Amino acid sequence: MLNSKHLYLIGYRGSGKSSVARLLAAKIGCTWIDSDDEIERCEGVSIAEIFAAHGEPGFRDRETAAIEALSKTPPQVIALGGGAHLRPENRKVIAQTGQAIWLDARPEVLVERIEADATSASRRPSLTEHPMLQEVRQLMEAREPLYREVGNLRIDVSDKTPDQIVDQITKFLSDQAAPALE
Repeated sequence: MLNSKHLYLIGYRGSGKSSVARLLAAKIGCTWIDSDDEIERCEGVSIAEIFAAHGEPGFRDRETAAIEALSKTPPQVIALGGGAHLRPENRKVIAQTGQAIWLDARPEVLVERIEADATSASRRPSLTEHPMLQEVRQLMEAREPLYREVGNLRIDVSDKTPDQIVDQITKFLSDQAAPALE
Protein backbone atom coordinates (compact mmCIF):
# COMPACT_ATOMS: atom_id res chain seq x y z
CA MET A 1 0.00 0.00 0.00
CA LEU A 2 3.01 2.31 0.28
CA ASN A 3 3.88 4.01 -2.94
CA SER A 4 7.41 5.16 -3.55
CA LYS A 5 7.47 7.23 -0.36
CA HIS A 6 7.95 6.59 3.34
CA LEU A 7 5.24 6.91 5.93
CA TYR A 8 6.61 8.85 8.89
CA LEU A 9 4.86 8.68 12.24
CA ILE A 10 5.37 11.85 14.25
CA GLY A 11 4.12 12.92 17.66
CA TYR A 12 5.10 13.43 21.24
CA ARG A 13 6.77 10.69 23.26
CA GLY A 14 4.12 8.24 24.46
CA SER A 15 1.79 8.77 21.51
CA GLY A 16 2.29 5.17 20.34
CA LYS A 17 4.42 5.74 17.25
CA SER A 18 6.49 2.56 17.61
CA SER A 19 3.52 0.32 18.47
CA VAL A 20 1.48 1.71 15.59
CA ALA A 21 4.44 1.49 13.19
CA ARG A 22 4.88 -2.23 13.90
CA LEU A 23 1.17 -3.01 13.42
CA LEU A 24 0.80 -0.74 10.40
CA ALA A 25 3.81 -2.23 8.62
CA ALA A 26 2.45 -5.73 9.18
CA LYS A 27 -0.95 -4.73 7.86
CA ILE A 28 0.29 -3.05 4.70
CA GLY A 29 3.13 -5.49 4.06
CA CYS A 30 6.28 -3.45 4.48
CA THR A 31 9.10 -2.97 6.96
CA TRP A 32 9.26 -0.47 9.79
CA ILE A 33 11.93 1.14 11.91
CA ASP A 34 12.10 3.38 14.94
CA SER A 35 14.59 6.23 14.43
CA ASP A 36 15.47 6.35 18.14
CA ASP A 37 16.30 2.62 18.07
CA GLU A 38 18.42 3.22 14.98
CA ILE A 39 20.34 6.03 16.70
CA GLU A 40 20.99 3.83 19.73
CA ARG A 41 22.10 0.97 17.48
CA CYS A 42 24.52 3.17 15.56
CA GLU A 43 25.91 4.88 18.66
CA GLY A 44 25.98 1.79 20.88
CA VAL A 45 24.49 3.74 23.80
CA SER A 46 21.07 4.93 24.95
CA ILE A 47 19.58 8.27 24.01
CA ALA A 48 19.90 9.30 27.66
CA GLU A 49 23.65 8.59 27.46
CA ILE A 50 23.92 10.63 24.25
CA PHE A 51 22.15 13.53 25.97
CA ALA A 52 24.46 13.22 28.98
CA ALA A 53 27.62 13.19 26.87
CA HIS A 54 26.66 15.59 24.05
CA GLY A 55 23.57 17.50 25.21
CA GLU A 56 20.42 17.95 23.20
CA PRO A 57 22.26 19.54 20.23
CA GLY A 58 24.51 16.47 19.96
CA PHE A 59 21.52 14.18 20.03
CA ARG A 60 19.66 16.28 17.44
CA ASP A 61 22.72 16.11 15.15
CA ARG A 62 22.61 12.31 15.34
CA GLU A 63 18.85 12.34 14.81
CA THR A 64 19.21 14.47 11.67
CA ALA A 65 21.84 12.08 10.31
CA ALA A 66 19.58 9.11 11.05
CA ILE A 67 16.58 10.72 9.32
CA GLU A 68 18.70 11.51 6.27
CA ALA A 69 19.99 7.93 6.12
CA LEU A 70 16.55 6.38 6.66
CA SER A 71 15.04 8.62 3.97
CA LYS A 72 17.30 6.89 1.43
CA THR A 73 16.08 3.37 2.25
CA PRO A 74 13.28 1.60 0.36
CA PRO A 75 9.82 2.88 1.39
CA GLN A 76 8.86 1.83 4.91
CA VAL A 77 7.05 3.01 8.02
CA ILE A 78 9.39 5.15 10.13
CA ALA A 79 8.53 6.03 13.73
CA LEU A 80 10.34 9.29 14.48
CA GLY A 81 11.37 10.65 17.84
CA GLY A 82 9.08 13.23 19.42
CA GLY A 83 11.33 16.16 18.50
CA ALA A 84 12.51 14.92 15.11
CA HIS A 85 10.43 17.56 13.35
CA LEU A 86 12.06 20.47 15.19
CA ARG A 87 14.84 21.08 12.68
CA PRO A 88 13.88 22.63 9.34
CA GLU A 89 16.16 20.24 7.46
CA ASN A 90 14.33 17.26 8.98
CA ARG A 91 10.93 18.69 8.02
CA LYS A 92 12.22 19.19 4.49
CA VAL A 93 13.45 15.58 4.22
CA ILE A 94 10.15 14.27 5.62
CA ALA A 95 8.11 16.34 3.14
CA GLN A 96 10.29 15.35 0.18
CA THR A 97 10.50 11.63 0.90
CA GLY A 98 7.16 10.74 2.43
CA GLN A 99 4.04 11.61 4.29
CA ALA A 100 3.79 12.32 8.00
CA ILE A 101 1.02 11.04 10.23
CA TRP A 102 0.80 13.06 13.45
CA LEU A 103 -0.27 10.95 16.41
CA ASP A 104 -1.57 13.47 18.93
CA ALA A 105 -2.95 12.97 22.44
CA ARG A 106 -4.01 14.94 25.47
CA PRO A 107 -1.04 15.77 27.75
CA GLU A 108 -2.54 13.80 30.65
CA VAL A 109 -2.77 10.70 28.46
CA LEU A 110 0.84 11.09 27.34
CA VAL A 111 2.09 11.45 30.90
CA GLU A 112 0.17 8.35 31.97
CA ARG A 113 1.68 6.36 29.09
CA ILE A 114 5.20 7.68 29.65
CA GLU A 115 5.07 6.88 33.35
CA ALA A 116 3.71 3.38 32.61
CA ASP A 117 6.60 2.62 30.21
CA ALA A 118 9.38 1.08 32.28
CA THR A 119 12.04 1.79 29.64
CA SER A 120 11.09 5.41 28.94
CA ALA A 121 12.86 7.00 31.90
CA SER A 122 16.09 5.09 31.35
CA ARG A 123 16.18 5.70 27.59
CA ARG A 124 14.82 9.22 27.20
CA PRO A 125 15.75 12.08 29.48
CA SER A 126 13.49 14.86 30.67
CA LEU A 127 13.94 17.95 28.51
CA THR A 128 13.10 20.50 31.20
CA GLU A 129 13.35 20.76 34.97
CA HIS A 130 9.54 20.90 35.31
CA PRO A 131 7.22 18.18 36.58
CA MET A 132 6.26 15.77 33.80
CA LEU A 133 2.77 17.15 33.07
CA GLN A 134 4.03 20.72 32.94
CA GLU A 135 6.91 19.67 30.65
CA VAL A 136 4.57 17.83 28.28
CA ARG A 137 2.16 20.77 28.09
CA GLN A 138 4.98 23.26 27.55
CA LEU A 139 6.74 21.24 24.85
CA MET A 140 3.53 20.26 23.07
CA GLU A 141 2.47 23.90 22.89
CA ALA A 142 5.84 24.87 21.43
CA ARG A 143 5.94 21.93 18.99
CA GLU A 144 2.32 21.96 17.79
CA PRO A 145 2.81 24.48 14.94
CA LEU A 146 5.64 22.33 13.55
CA TYR A 147 3.62 19.11 13.87
CA ARG A 148 0.86 20.88 11.93
CA GLU A 149 3.35 22.08 9.32
CA VAL A 150 4.77 18.64 8.55
CA GLY A 151 1.75 16.43 9.27
CA ASN A 152 -0.38 15.23 6.35
CA LEU A 153 -2.90 13.73 8.77
CA ARG A 154 -3.52 14.34 12.48
CA ILE A 155 -5.06 11.59 14.58
CA ASP A 156 -6.11 12.16 18.19
CA VAL A 157 -4.97 8.87 19.71
CA SER A 158 -6.05 9.69 23.28
CA ASP A 159 -8.96 7.26 23.30
CA LYS A 160 -8.01 4.91 20.46
CA THR A 161 -6.38 1.51 20.44
CA PRO A 162 -3.35 0.90 18.21
CA ASP A 163 -5.58 -1.20 15.90
CA GLN A 164 -8.08 1.67 15.55
CA ILE A 165 -5.23 4.04 14.70
CA VAL A 166 -3.88 1.63 12.10
CA ASP A 167 -7.35 1.34 10.56
CA GLN A 168 -7.62 5.13 10.33
CA ILE A 169 -4.20 5.39 8.67
CA THR A 170 -4.91 2.61 6.16
CA LYS A 171 -8.22 4.28 5.27
CA PHE A 172 -6.32 7.54 4.71
CA LEU A 173 -3.81 5.73 2.48
CA SER A 174 -6.48 3.89 0.48
CA ASP A 175 -8.50 7.09 0.01
CA GLN A 176 -5.38 8.72 -1.44
CA ALA A 177 -4.78 5.79 -3.78
CA ALA A 178 -8.37 5.74 -5.08
CA PRO A 179 -8.84 7.36 -8.47
CA ALA A 180 -10.80 10.59 -8.43
CA LEU A 181 -14.31 10.36 -9.83
CA GLU A 182 -15.18 12.75 -12.60
